[in-house]
Formats: sequence, C-alpha cells, structure tokens
Amino acid sequence: MNKEDLFNDGFLKQFKTGDELNGFLKELQKRGIEKMLEGELDGHLDYGKNERSANPNARNGYSAKTVRTSFGESRIQVPRDREASFDPPSCPSGATWSTGSRT
Repeated sequence: MNKEDLFNDGFLKQFKTGDELNGFLKELQKRGIEKMLEGELDGHLDYGKNERSANPNARNGYSAKTVRTSFGESRIQVPRDREASFDPPSCPSGATWSTGSRT
C-alpha cells in the first residue's frame, strides 16, 4: 500500500485548523506506538495474538504508561506477559518515548 494513498488531499482538507491536524497526528502516533508494542510482544512470545502456542508465557493484559512525544504527552497501553519478562525495546520500563531517559 502506498502511504500517500492513505492521506489523500480530500482527507487532509477536513482539518480546518492546526490544532485539529495536531490532534489527529497525536492520536495517530499514539495508536501507532501501541500497535508497534503489540508487534514487539508477538516477537518476544514468538507467536501472534489469538494464535495457539506451546509457550507457557502468554499475554496478560495491558498497563498504562505516559510517554512524551513530539505532540506532547500521551497515555498509552503497553502489553504485558505473564512472566513479566517483556521489556519493549522501543519504550523500555522507566523511559520516556522521546528522549529514552529514565524517569
């Protein structure tokens, strides 16, 4: 899929102010981060969501985390595993998203 096709001129014309566009981009970034974290957990567990596995470790819900991004702070849902061995490389425990610094 071509990225330019996702955001054609007609779609982008709906935003009448910079605040509307920034609000959309902030939500898009938040959802993108959450989906990326789910993909990282798939790799950690070595199976996808809703797939069967002999692995005794499994998904175990989500925990909330506040991250700082170029669009301000966002509250994201970070997936967890039963053994608590998943520490996402893109957003490690105790780190903020944009700087990687420990909080």
